[in-house]
Amino acid sequence: MAKHARKFNRTMGRRKSFLQGLANNLIMKEKISTTVARAKAIRPMVEKMVTIAKKQQLASLRRLLAALPKKSAKKLYFDVAPRYQNRAGGYLRITKLAKARMRDAAPMAVIEFVK
Repeated sequence: MAKHARKFNRTMGRRKSFLQGLANNLIMKEKISTTVARAKAIRPMVEKMVTIAKKQQLASLRRLLAALPKKSAKKLYFDVAPRYQNRAGGYLRITKLAKARMRDAAPMAVIEFVK
């Protein structure tokens, strides 16, 4: 099975940093407006992080700290993950917006945690 990831016209290191920054913003604000492509790229990343955080073990917290800044890792572990303790997945929702981005007409979306 081939893996096809979005490249966003960036080298591997910059792409990884870019996606981590997006994930950090999503966790801290719990709802962000971005392009559809970016939302689709960070969704699996953040959902896997929530699944890790749901285990509520020290090793889980350390894995999150390795992948995210300290503030967002702690927020995900202590605030966000306990909300989804009884949920089997699907922690994020992507809603496409009617208006495209002004400068390049990129389709926009809102990505947020499900209540």
